[in-house]
Amino acid sequence: MLAFITCLLPLFALMASAFLSRLGPDPAKSLVDATGLWTFRMLLICLAMSPLRLLTGSSSWISYRRMLGLFAMFYGALHLLSYGVFLLAGDLGMLSRELVKRPYIIVGFSAWLLMLPLAITSTRQWQKRLGRRWLLLHRLVYGIAVLGMLHFIWLKKIGIWAVWPYAVILVALFMMRLPEIKRLIMQARSKIQSENAR
Repeated sequence: MLAFITCLLPLFALMASAFLSRLGPDPAKSLVDATGLWTFRMLLICLAMSPLRLLTGSSSWISYRRMLGLFAMFYGALHLLSYGVFLLAGDLGMLSRELVKRPYIIVGFSAWLLMLPLAITSTRQWQKRLGRRWLLLHRLVYGIAVLGMLHFIWLKKIGIWAVWPYAVILVALFMMRLPEIKRLIMQARSKIQSENAR
């Protein structure tokens, strides 16, 4: 319950800022930027659950992965909604022009579309129904993270330097999934545990 409420805190903060008129000179853009940023942050935190299990030896981290993935989807939906309602005012004609002018929107929307099947099949029932195919399907999260990173970099226009902390975290999370790195971490953890047991 605490983790659920914590994931809602960014939304509460945005709502409070909107209510108190503290979203800056361009509130619509602030909402779009903040919801997009929290979408990517939730995705990174979700990806961090397996490395945390590896580092700590505790499988309890995995129990949060589904919730975090759904919150990434939720903030992504808010991001799209904020963009469509507040920046485009629901104008589909303007959307088509924006897609031509700003193709990074296509990249971001593609990432969100790929999250849809993951959200739909996130339950245990779907996991049992799909079997091994469930694992293959949910590996889409890596592609989603890359698309989100590209969307982020492209949006900032000045490239990777504007978003380097997130890029470093994403690369580190990917590297920790490599068999060689996993083996080294497990060896280091075993050594620390044996030393502590003395």
